[in-house]
Amino acid sequence: MSTDNQDALIAKRMQHAITRVTKTVFPGRTNHHNTLFGGEALAWMDEAAFIAATRFCRKPLVTVSSDRVDFKEAIPAGSLIELVAKIDHVGRTSIRVHVDIFLEHMYQDDQHKAISGSFTFVALGPDRKPVPVLSGFDG
Repeated sequence: MSTDNQDALIAKRMQHAITRVTKTVFPGRTNHHNTLFGGEALAWMDEAAFIAATRFCRKPLVTVSSDRVDFKEAIPAGSLIELVAKIDHVGRTSIRVHVDIFLEHMYQDDQHKAISGSFTFVALGPDRKPVPVLSGFDG
């Protein structure tokens, strides 16, 4: 596959892989401050990132790292959140996904970024060894 064709394929698959998940922050998911428990936010982010990465390459994947997660604002119980996951780097066997969590107060028309971070996944073959993320695609 030529570099131009591969670049076009990557751009097309990146666009297709954008994932949006909306959730409600119920009290059972909060800490003693009545805000979203950080571990819950990380799990939701990893799941959204996994969905985006899977949609990109359609291969079995494992999370190999989470990079710098910034908790810019506490998310109170009773809020809506939207997770937006986008592929931001494609390696030979790995994919890095950036995830933002946007906070939305339930009874106000506002939405702003509260948490962001990146997650890296590696594609695995049947032998559980890394495989190229783009193998099997011809555009």
